[in-house]
Amino acid sequence: MIVRSVSSKPLDFKRTGISRYHQLATLFRRRIEAGQWQVGEQIPTVDELATECGVARATIRQALDLLEGEELIERYRARGTFVRRRPAENLWCAVGTDWSGLLRPNYDATIEILHDEPDQVLNAFEGQIGTLAPVYRHVRRRHWRHGQPFLLADLHVDERLRDRITQRDLESKTALRLVSEVEGVEIADARQTLTIGTADIETSEALGISLDSPVAFVHRQALDQNDVLVLDAKGIYRGDVVKFDVKLR
Repeated sequence: MIVRSVSSKPLDFKRTGISRYHQLATLFRRRIEAGQWQVGEQIPTVDELATECGVARATIRQALDLLEGEELIERYRARGTFVRRRPAENLWCAVGTDWSGLLRPNYDATIEILHDEPDQVLNAFEGQIGTLAPVYRHVRRRHWRHGQPFLLADLHVDERLRDRITQRDLESKTALRLVSEVEGVEIADARQTLTIGTADIETSEALGISLDSPVAFVHRQALDQNDVLVLDAKGIYRGDVVKFDVKLR
């Protein structure tokens, strides 16, 4: 096997408005998370990192100050800097991709109703399944856990189901449970689409994250036994707390 070396070049820090040392701290933190820098291992010197990253030594020290403040590294005079521990797992929002997982509630989460508007017409859209209902109830919800918002969701629910969905249902049930547990409704088909992107200004304000932070866009559709689209749900999850559990078999 032939291994070709790739010449390194300084990193480009001009693609974002975030300070260089914060970007470097994120890079170094990721190296610890990925095991590139092992716990107990000595990391490269400030001079070596400055050369690799094409920045001043003072910028490297600022980045390492952040990691030291998080107790991820320890510095020893005349010995160098060593990895103390790996960052704690912060992906606590587990989203299932199979039917049972999508119905399962997050019991320590709360749901805030931001908007509830009746009789909204939903126009045909790319990727739509089934036939559209005459009008929909549009509900915007924000999901919280331990005082932290993690999901902003817009639901369009067949308006004809309004009297069979209580306020308590809206404040406690997942989107698919809202319609699947309605008496007389049988879910004949359901789809989920996941894409990755970044937060716009509205999302960043609603979820308390910085502009352009990573987010996961999830689009869910459900058809009833008459092939009617009874639910069209679009959610935006914070990328720093969400993980998707995919059942392969």
